[in-house]
Amino acid sequence: MRNYSFILMFACLLALSACNSNSYTPKPRGYFKIDFPAKAYQNYDKDCPFSFDYPKYATLVADSSTDTQPCWYNVSFPQFNGRLHLTYYDISSKKEYENLVEDARTFAFKHTVKANAIDQKLINYPEKKVYGVYYAIEGNTASSVQFFLTDSVKHYFRGALYFNERPQYDSIQPVVNFIKKDIDRMISTFKWKN
Repeated sequence: MRNYSFILMFACLLALSACNSNSYTPKPRGYFKIDFPAKAYQNYDKDCPFSFDYPKYATLVADSSTDTQPCWYNVSFPQFNGRLHLTYYDISSKKEYENLVEDARTFAFKHTVKANAIDQKLINYPEKKVYGVYYAIEGNTASSVQFFLTDSVKHYFRGALYFNERPQYDSIQPVVNFIKKDIDRMISTFKWKN
């Protein structure tokens, strides 16, 4: 009987000590729900030597930086605090073309330090003379998507997606995936005017 009461008393003490535990179990970090607008597009076809579709929920504004050139734009996504920076160059020589293509590769691979992966995809629309490379950059990098388009002779167009936030890929990934579809639409509808 003495062993039984000792075991019962030990079990009660153990149960009471478990109830009074001050241990804390942290909850996983959560993020706000993002409401995405319905996909809808409009066409840009103004004074520049190209045209493309871009989202109706974005605004296309001329680049206002100090070194801006004609046909440089930002596709602003204010609801996501991001922008797609677009630049255009009129190519005058093979050397200039090669330098621009190398610059695009260099800009994309500057993110190697923080990137988990950089996937390259060739862009090839021979019927429209639109060629290029698409860089999908995963990880906590300043830019998640970069690409360039060219006719390989006299036109060069580059895009880079940036967010005005500290990069946290897991929190912006749904937005990046949403905007990637807009970039894909821009590329697939892209045309040179001459």
